[in-house]
Amino acid sequence: MVMLMPEAFVLFKTEPTHEREVYLALSDHEGVAEVHALYGEFDLLVRISSPNSKELSGLLMGTFRQIQGVKETQTLIAVEG
Repeated sequence: MVMLMPEAFVLFKTEPTHEREVYLALSDHEGVAEVHALYGEFDLLVRISSPNSKELSGLLMGTFRQIQGVKETQTLIAVEG
């Protein structure tokens, strides 16, 4: 059985005019696999992965919410099918 690294998709709303700096901060983070700019209710979509659930929680609960310009996040945890 192959163990997959925990992954999550996070939708970000940013403060007005902070989209680019939040995008760049997320792009530079080692736990971030992908960052996409969006049009619509959310500004960014991010796919993150981590070696274990504890580290994933730390990224979600601490690191990403402390990036200047982040207004709101919505997290979708991926599960194995």
